[in-house]
Amino acid sequence: MTGDLEPGIVLAATPIGNVGDASARLREALEGAEVVAAEDTRRLRDLASRLGVEVTGRLVAVHDHNEADRADALVAAASEGATVLVVSDAGMPTVSDPGFRIVEAAAAAGVPVTALPGPSAALTALALSGLPTDRFCFEGFPPRKAGERASTFAALTAEPRTMVFFEAPHRLAATLTAMAEAWGGDRPAAVSRELTKTYEETRRGPLATLAAWAEAESPRGEIVITV
Repeated sequence: MTGDLEPGIVLAATPIGNVGDASARLREALEGAEVVAAEDTRRLRDLASRLGVEVTGRLVAVHDHNEADRADALVAAASEGATVLVVSDAGMPTVSDPGFRIVEAAAAAGVPVTALPGPSAALTALALSGLPTDRFCFEGFPPRKAGERASTFAALTAEPRTMVFFEAPHRLAATLTAMAEAWGGDRPAAVSRELTKTYEETRRGPLATLAAWAEAESPRGEIVITV
C-alpha cells in the first residue's frame, strides 16, 4: 500500500451524495489497496469512475447477507500483509452498513484496524436539525412492522438525548405518525433528505406536522429523522 496506510483493515467513508466530498486519502486508498471490500461492487466501480481513479486491487462484495462468512478471509488477508479497504455504498462502514463483523474479527485476531473519516449522514442531519447536539444517540432503522415499531418507540419514551434514525421514504409517514403517537405530536423533530445532493432539504417542526407533510407530499430520497 502506498501513502500513510499500513497493512490491516481500513474503514473508509465514502460520499453520501456529492462526490466532491471524497477525501484525498480515500482516492489514494482506492487506487492502492490490495483488497477492496465493497457493499456493492458496481456502485464502487461507479464511484471510482467519477473520482477518476482506478481500483487495481481485488474487489470483494461484502453485505449484510454474507459478511459473517467473508470476515475471516478478509482478516486473514490483512494479517498476511494486505491492506483491506472496507467501504459502504455511502457514508461510514459499520453505521447501519456492513463492517462490524470484519472489525470484530480483526480485533479478536489482533489485526490492526484504522479509519479514513469522512461524510456521515447521521452527523450531517444532526448538525442541520436545530436540535440539541451535546448528547445524542443513533438508533438506525426502526422496525418495519407496526407492532415492533411501536414497542421500540415505547422503550425510548424516557430517552433524554436527541435521537437519530434512518428511514426509507415509503415508510416515512408511518414512522413519523408512530413517533407522534409514542412521544406526542408536539415533540420537536427534523427530517433531512438527499443530504449534499441537488435537492437537499431539511424540514423542522413538531412530529405531527412532519407526519402530515410526509403523508401529503411523499418525499423521496435518502431520509434521516432527528427527534
